[in-house]
Amino acid sequence: MSDYEIGVIGAGPAGSLAALALARAGRKVAFVAPPANRDDRRTTALMDQSIAFIDRLGIWQDLKAQSAGLKHMRIIDGTDRLLRAPVVSFRAGDIDLEAFGYNFPNSALNAILETAIAAEPNIERLTAKAQAIDITDAAVAVTLDDGSAFVADFVVGADGRNSLVRTSAGIGSRTWSYPQSAIVLNFAHDRPHENISTEFHTETGPFTQVPLPGGKRSSLVWVVKPEQADDLMALPLDALSRKVEDRMQSLLGRVYVEDGVQAWPLSGLMADRFGKGRIALVGEASHVFPPIGAQGLNLSLRDVIALTDALAPSGNKPVTADAGTRFDWKRRADIMSRTASVDLLNRTLLSGFLPVQMLRAAGLHVLDTVSPLRHLVMREGVQPGGGIFSLPRALREKLGR
Repeated sequence: MSDYEIGVIGAGPAGSLAALALARAGRKVAFVAPPANRDDRRTTALMDQSIAFIDRLGIWQDLKAQSAGLKHMRIIDGTDRLLRAPVVSFRAGDIDLEAFGYNFPNSALNAILETAIAAEPNIERLTAKAQAIDITDAAVAVTLDDGSAFVADFVVGADGRNSLVRTSAGIGSRTWSYPQSAIVLNFAHDRPHENISTEFHTETGPFTQVPLPGGKRSSLVWVVKPEQADDLMALPLDALSRKVEDRMQSLLGRVYVEDGVQAWPLSGLMADRFGKGRIALVGEASHVFPPIGAQGLNLSLRDVIALTDALAPSGNKPVTADAGTRFDWKRRADIMSRTASVDLLNRTLLSGFLPVQMLRAAGLHVLDTVSPLRHLVMREGVQPGGGIFSLPRALREKLGR
């Protein structure tokens, strides 16, 4: 007899959301989550599909009060290259949405999840660290570093890129690095952002401003070369503020960078499998890629949605021995296609090869002029698969006009 139905290993947002979702679906969950470093100054933009999911979990209303809606998103070619793309704008109202998604501080999400998990009767939080994981056809035994242990019918690995769950299951991974670092900061500005997010494409990667609550604050992810990141991190805040304002072409007026600037080296990872037998991998235990297009946590949320669908109780039936294998099959296409597309977009920004620049500029020009294709991209961004299914109808309407 197992101690728990589900064990979730990992205290980040993906693990916390998996534990909460599975517990509220009726499973008895052991949440292995040592106290984490909560000094995370980053923000996250969750798209419409992800918002609908956390709303079902009952935590959206608390988070919404600390969020800013993304009603208008635009891409600006900020390079000095010969072939430059036009400005491309995406408006949520064009696809009948109030907002594509919402941006909020990671610290706000973490705090809300901590409160919800502490109040959830189906979750027992274990604050020791997982030390060994023994996976069999019948169950999974987890030994913690305080000497205690438990047995679960199924284990979810949400323990990051160096996942113990992944290695214990004998699942390999492919890793790669980029010649880039991401500067992450928040800043105030003189002009209101009007719920517009702007992504400048530069020779070193994207420079992405995303609205924060209040109208005159935004978050920024600025992807640069590692040596440029070192130089920027060494600047006093007033000098860094001028750099940000110049890079933004003063679209938001004068800029005031806030304390707490952080730099993160960029790399990628993809597990060889995303589930196997009695284990599944979610979040960065499964996939890691650059912060482009607000895809990271949204992809992790789709992991959690699929996992909840697969493991929700059906009568008194226990978790089956092949649940992880079925999860792997269900998630494979989405994870591989998103990872490949983000990687390709990032590399086209870095390429100095003229034909690649021509293709990127031409692609953005087509997006700017062909509304059915632009609507497809918008729907795919907020709900993967939704854009593909709606394209024939959109084309018929366009041709009918």
